Amino acid sequence: MDSILTSIKKLMGIDEEYDAFDKDLIIHINSVLMILTQLGVGTPYFTINGSGETWDDFMGGDARIESVKTYVYQKVRMIFDPPTSGTHVQALEKSINEFEWRLELAANN
Repeated sequence: MDSILTSIKKLMGIDEEYDAFDKDLIIHINSVLMILTQLGVGTPYFTINGSGETWDDFMGGDARIESVKTYVYQKVRMIFDPPTSGTHVQALEKSINEFEWRLELAANN
């Protein structure tokens, strides 16, 4: 099982069993998933409520949009725990923008 919440927690450096930030992360993940669905990416009106929802539930097995995982992580990181270095912020924003463009392109082709 490839849980969305669990994988984002892992990328954020948060132990899977530590749940103090789960509600915050769920809110941020759902916001990012809304952005993706507005771009035409993923399952419309999809939200997570915990660790039960998987990437396949959202992506429907579409390998063309595999970078959704990195995009969601980067967006959540910028909201939940932004880098302190301005250079790092700029690099992350550039990467986010590129993923957004490529995901929208993949979803509409």
